[in-house]
Amino acid sequence: MILDAFRLDGRVAVVTGAGRGIGAATALALAEAGADVAIAARTAEQLEEVAGKIRALGRRALTVPCDLSDLDAVRTFADRAADELGRIDIVVNNVGGTMPNTFLTTTPDFLEQAFRFNVSTAHALTQAAVPHILAAGGGSVVNVSSVMGRTAGRGFLAYGTAKAALAHWTRLAATDLSPKVRVNAIAVGSVLTSALEVVAQQPEIKSQMEQATPLGRLGQPWEIAAGIVYLCSPAGAYITGKILEIDGGIEAPNLDLPIPDL
Repeated sequence: MILDAFRLDGRVAVVTGAGRGIGAATALALAEAGADVAIAARTAEQLEEVAGKIRALGRRALTVPCDLSDLDAVRTFADRAADELGRIDIVVNNVGGTMPNTFLTTTPDFLEQAFRFNVSTAHALTQAAVPHILAAGGGSVVNVSSVMGRTAGRGFLAYGTAKAALAHWTRLAATDLSPKVRVNAIAVGSVLTSALEVVAQQPEIKSQMEQATPLGRLGQPWEIAAGIVYLCSPAGAYITGKILEIDGGIEAPNLDLPIPDL
């Protein structure tokens, strides 16, 4: 049965930024596919809510509240997951993001912080997890990048640069870690998460974004999670070093920030 190739029974996954949005949807999707899941984010209450849903599916859940911009905390997360759940097979580097900013107010420190939060955290967690993945016989890493890593729009210099770096980190890490560890990424479009709550509450802006998206709507977190399950599962076993675009078909930003010419 082809659907059996999407099963993850007996696997252990670690997911960052899993208290809500894409991270939470991914943790639940991995659990539905049969995996036990370790989840990390800043807010313990959100993590416990997600963990309760994972356990209701009959899977084990480990919650690790922490600041994922702290690279030591990221490394500890991987070790705790391996110690308490017995192994690591899957890493989902979901945490990331950067607020929009104008060119002249994007300081070098702001740019470096964007890189650290979107790329260095992924590197630190993957590096800490790889020995455990190898001990388990191999596995998969999936990074959550963005359409802004390949398109240009005002206000997204730091975010887009960091996400582009994460996409190419994916290709390079896939080469370094093959054949036992596959590394892929999702280039996410506009998805209805808490980051877009303000947009969703303004019908005019939401309508503009939908009209600028070929599929005519914004994405849902579960649609990104489905792609991640595919890349992590045996169904995606012949894929590494690739960026899967789940963006509604957009080829340019579907949200123009009101930033004037200099």
